[in-house]
Amino acid sequence: MSPSLLTSSPSTSFLSPLPFKLTPSSLTLPKRHRFRVSYPRSSAAEYPSAITLESKPDDLFGGKRELSGAQSIVSNLSPTLRLASSAVILAGALAAGYGLGTKFGGGSRNLALGGAAVAGAAGGAVVFSLNSAVPEIAAINLHNYVSGFDDPTKVSKEEIEGIAKKYGVSKQDEAFNAELCDLYCQFVSSVLPPGGEELRGNEVDTIINFKNALGMDDPDAASMHVELGRRIFRQRLETGDPDGDVEQRQAFQKLIYVSTLVFGEASSFLLPWKRVFKVTDSQVEIAIRDNAQRLYTSKLKSVGKDIDVEQLVNLRQAQISYRLSDKLAEDLFRQHTRKLIEENISAALDRLKSRTRTVQDVVKVVEELDKILAFNNKLISLKNHTDAASFACGVGPVSVLGGEYGSERKIDDLKLLYRAYITDALYGGRMEEHKLAALNQLKNVFGLGKREGESIRLDVTSKAYRKRLAQAVSSGDLEYADSKAAFLQNLCEELHFDPLKATEIHEEIYREKLQQCAADGELSDEDVKALTRLRVMLCISQQIIDAAHSDVCGSLFEKVVKDAIASGVDGYDADVKKAVRKAAHGLRLTQEAAMPIAGKAVQRIFLNYIKRARMAENRTEGAKELRKLIAFNSLVVTELVADIKGESSDAPPEERSKVEENKVEEDEEWDDDEEWESLETLKKIRPGEEVAAKMGKPGQTEINLKDDLPERDRTDLYKTYLLYCLTGEVTRIPFGAQITTKKDDSEYLLLNQLGGILGLTVMEIVEVHRSLAEQTFRKQAEVILADGQLTKARIEQLNDLQKQVGLPPEYAQKVIKNITTTKMAAALETAINRGRLNMKQIRELKEASIDFNSMISENLRENLYKKTVDEIFSSGTGEFDEEEVYEKIPEDLNINAEKAKGVVHELARSRLSNSLVQAVALLRQRNQQGVVSTLNDLLACDKAVPSEPLTWEVPEELADLYTIHMKNNPAPEKLSRLQYLLGISDSTATALGEMKDRVLPVGAEEEKFVF
Repeated sequence: MSPSLLTSSPSTSFLSPLPFKLTPSSLTLPKRHRFRVSYPRSSAAEYPSAITLESKPDDLFGGKRELSGAQSIVSNLSPTLRLASSAVILAGALAAGYGLGTKFGGGSRNLALGGAAVAGAAGGAVVFSLNSAVPEIAAINLHNYVSGFDDPTKVSKEEIEGIAKKYGVSKQDEAFNAELCDLYCQFVSSVLPPGGEELRGNEVDTIINFKNALGMDDPDAASMHVELGRRIFRQRLETGDPDGDVEQRQAFQKLIYVSTLVFGEASSFLLPWKRVFKVTDSQVEIAIRDNAQRLYTSKLKSVGKDIDVEQLVNLRQAQISYRLSDKLAEDLFRQHTRKLIEENISAALDRLKSRTRTVQDVVKVVEELDKILAFNNKLISLKNHTDAASFACGVGPVSVLGGEYGSERKIDDLKLLYRAYITDALYGGRMEEHKLAALNQLKNVFGLGKREGESIRLDVTSKAYRKRLAQAVSSGDLEYADSKAAFLQNLCEELHFDPLKATEIHEEIYREKLQQCAADGELSDEDVKALTRLRVMLCISQQIIDAAHSDVCGSLFEKVVKDAIASGVDGYDADVKKAVRKAAHGLRLTQEAAMPIAGKAVQRIFLNYIKRARMAENRTEGAKELRKLIAFNSLVVTELVADIKGESSDAPPEERSKVEENKVEEDEEWDDDEEWESLETLKKIRPGEEVAAKMGKPGQTEINLKDDLPERDRTDLYKTYLLYCLTGEVTRIPFGAQITTKKDDSEYLLLNQLGGILGLTVMEIVEVHRSLAEQTFRKQAEVILADGQLTKARIEQLNDLQKQVGLPPEYAQKVIKNITTTKMAAALETAINRGRLNMKQIRELKEASIDFNSMISENLRENLYKKTVDEIFSSGTGEFDEEEVYEKIPEDLNINAEKAKGVVHELARSRLSNSLVQAVALLRQRNQQGVVSTLNDLLACDKAVPSEPLTWEVPEELADLYTIHMKNNPAPEKLSRLQYLLGISDSTATALGEMKDRVLPVGAEEEKFVF
């Protein structure tokens, strides 16, 4: 070891540290010896008071050392006597040397002094030898003193100080200090358990007490801890065994942990683990954390379900002394309490799942659960204790979450225990308040959710309620109770059972009874009385009774109805009718309940017919399927409805059924709608008396498809059969020919029945007939009005067609107007595109009540306006009527006036400059009339958008333009405005006026000649 590691600063008054070296022998520690520390229990805490060695201290510290002869003599001398002896020896040596020098020197003084010097030097050497052996002698005595104790912890600090004082030594003496370090190192090595063993918790106090007894400073003691770490590290490198490597690593971690606790806050700079052994701070923290957890876990083993305040305080103190964080301590405490209750849970499950389970086992199960609840209550009370701040962390309600029974695989076992506890709580027929609180705590302990706990409790409580209810009914207590509702309410309160759930149980009981009574297909008077008695006792409302009868009896009735329907048109005989009547009246079903049940079954058959009609190859085949539907309704469904209602098909004519009354009401609806009188097809579906008598009883319409099919589908099906009635049955024969077989008016009566089956109203039926008539009229009218011209002959032709089809006049006129409007709109659009339509013609059309604006799109009307304005600007008149252009024309064309005004301004600006260029071009062509027209167009554009004077490269041409226009005798205001636009001065204009009789300007002739 480097001597620098062992230097320290003074810490005691009697030992002054000096640097020293350890001999190789002192670094060689003897074989590790273990000793056991015994703890006497006290009311305050548990601290070690004695150490019992497994091997004798002589073996621990290497046995006693013997002194040599000279050392024995020096050991017996006190410091004063030793000084006196040294003085005597030195004086005797000087005297002897002086005497010998005088004797053999012939009395020479110099020889006498020389002899005295030689003898004095020898005496001094003897004295130095004696004094230099003192520290070694002190170290030997110290070693023998410590090794002489059976319990090294009983070494007295005063005795050690006495040894040092006896020999006059201190820690500055190398041998004495080396012995102190050697003893401490051997003691620490023996106190620390091997790698495979755990710390007991007393190691830190034992080492500190021994260190204080030796009087060692912290730096010297810390160097010994580092030396032990080096020894462990070397052993780890030398062994090379994986198991031994693990043990050495654990031993090193324990050394780090114990050393940290021994030196406290100073350990960070006294113990250079990171520098010497290349370990990180996190590894040091892990070593401290793991060992602290092990110690605290070992401490928790003594804690049971009888935990008290003293134990909790001791645990808190132990946690602080072990340097364990509150979070880890809390987790360890909760883990320990969880293991305690897991023992009870395992014992309870073993008894509960036993194949030879007896009543006594169930009692034991409840006892185990009561132990858990008692332990949980105790922890809760300790948590709320006034001194809870000084208790161990984690004190509170216990839970299985995070432990063996916290997984999903074990949740079913916990539910079994919870169910068993609830069953035991309800064993006496009532739920006590304290049991209710215990159940809530047990649910929290088991980690059951609110829904899971309520489900189990509801299941067990429902069975208990049924049992109490059966007892009350069998004993007559419920029947003879003054208030049955109060009796049932009291029963719910005793069991802490939800009254709504009790009502559901009552309904289930009633349904079960009803199913038993209706098992043979009918309810007798005795059954009705029994059901009524049960209903009164259980206080069941009439709404629930009706629903139960509708479900239970309805399912039986539905089966009978399905069998009757399945028999088909030919199988609905007297036996089937009898079965239907028996089911309808024997099950005590009202018509309001029986008809919807039969309706659902019948509607499914109706929909099958409809499906086949839609999938037919052509319209004729589809109509045949619809005819089958009508026949099924007349022969089966109508009879079924009559049997359900108890009506007889042989009833006298004077007794009109409800269906007949409905028929009268339907006839009144037909009478209210006058449009049918003009439609031949509508007249035909209204049968006369003879035809109605021939057709027999009409089919029922109460069960229909109004709510099962959308209106569009129902009207399409009706239209399909209507077309079949109109066109007849088409039969195809070879060579592509076909034969059409017309039907008589009886098909229209079937059409009327089909309307009732489809649930069509009178207005909807009228609309179908009218739309079909309108479609027929439109097709033929489009042929007649192919060119859009409506003449007198064509009007007469259309009137005949309207009467033939039977379409009401107002609808015919609408069709005609639509056709003519469409044709006219196309013609108008063509005329506008080709430029053959002007504003005069448009105004004539509007005067003829033709809605021109609705026929022509707005974009096309805007183009027409633009063309009209362009014609005004190119008319050559020079006129521009602002009211006409900005107001009247936009109003006639129904376009935006502001937008129209912008179009006018845009056209005027573009034509201003173009008009001047065009006028000059015509001037050069000697076309005087064209020049005048172009200048008028220029004036018209200027009137729309006033312009600044125009510029031209040849002023003479502008003068010629002015002259030509002036010769045309224009209005003075026009001539004045043209003068302004051409930039001609008044003098020039006057001169040109005097020369206006010239045929052609000179400039023009010269230009022509030059050309």
